Amino acid sequence: QVQLVESGGGLVQAGGSLRLSCAASGIIFSINAMGWYRQAPGKQRELVAAITRIGSTNYADSVKGRFTISRDNAKNTIYLQMNSLNPEDTAVYYCNARGYDQRQYWGQGTQVAVSS
Repeated sequence: QVQLVESGGGLVQAGGSLRLSCAASGIIFSINAMGWYRQAPGKQRELVAAITRIGSTNYADSVKGRFTISRDNAKNTIYLQMNSLNPEDTAVYYCNARGYDQRQYWGQGTQVAVSS
């Protein structure tokens, strides 16, 4: 099993920045990739950014150039630096880990609210 604990959400004005963190524990060696998803009210959960064990990244088009995903393998932690936030970024952000066996793990979610 893998446990994920997120932190760093909050309320910010449009144009501001936030940094999310997700610390993983448990069977870490089984994880191939980690990432961030978000779900806004009335919408489906969507991928925001992901990073593999070797550092390859991918981003949703809507966040390219504004968000940066990174990882600290020594701390088993990933980060999402979010800049130039706008109200459309308001959502619950979930940390995700995917194992080599394709099993998925989820954090509890952290709220990000951007005011206009």
